[in-house]
Amino acid sequence: MPVKIFRPILAGATLSERSVACAGAFVGIALTAALGFLFPIHSPLVVAPIGASAVLVFAVPSSPLAQPWSVIGGNTISACVGLAVAWLVPDVTLAAALAVALAIAVMSLTRSLHPPGGAVALTAALGGPVIAEWGVFFPLVPIAVNSITLVVFGMAFHALSRRSYPHRAAPVEAKVAAASATFGYSPKDIDEALVQMDETFDIARDDLDKLLQYAEASAARRQARNS
Repeated sequence: MPVKIFRPILAGATLSERSVACAGAFVGIALTAALGFLFPIHSPLVVAPIGASAVLVFAVPSSPLAQPWSVIGGNTISACVGLAVAWLVPDVTLAAALAVALAIAVMSLTRSLHPPGGAVALTAALGGPVIAEWGVFFPLVPIAVNSITLVVFGMAFHALSRRSYPHRAAPVEAKVAAASATFGYSPKDIDEALVQMDETFDIARDDLDKLLQYAEASAARRQARNS
């Protein structure tokens, strides 16, 4: 079996990038869990979906799904949705399915789409020891507390490692912009292409714009060398 099938499927993924992500996730989850000792339960205060949030925050910090509002808003809002569905729908199977579906809808409407939010909503709908412990406060403790802690540490960690989080697309270098302009490329072309493809991509539009400009500049240099 070819070894290449085990290569990361994410563009730009390197061993050093993944090592940094592992270190950040380790400390981030440890700090998040340690907060539990500040509350009356005197035990680690962390829920499983936060592990998925950590993957996004530390492994793909440029993803729109990993931004602070997506993490905090998506998880907290989904917890509220899950609790509401659990109270209104007695059938556990129906409640579980409905909680995840409604969480996606509400997160989309509030521009806070965050995949672990689906797991948070499902956790709330299914119940269990954590829900029994916190009840109506579940969206705040532990969900909001976990999410805020993870985001705050993520911001500090990425600042120390010189990465952009919250992510903002860096300006394109002047020489790259000049080279890409040769092809008559414009942001409107991106919008039209996205409409034609009719798909959702896990990349911010500004990052996509920057990527295409660098690709066009590379093509311009190649053509200049071959001419």
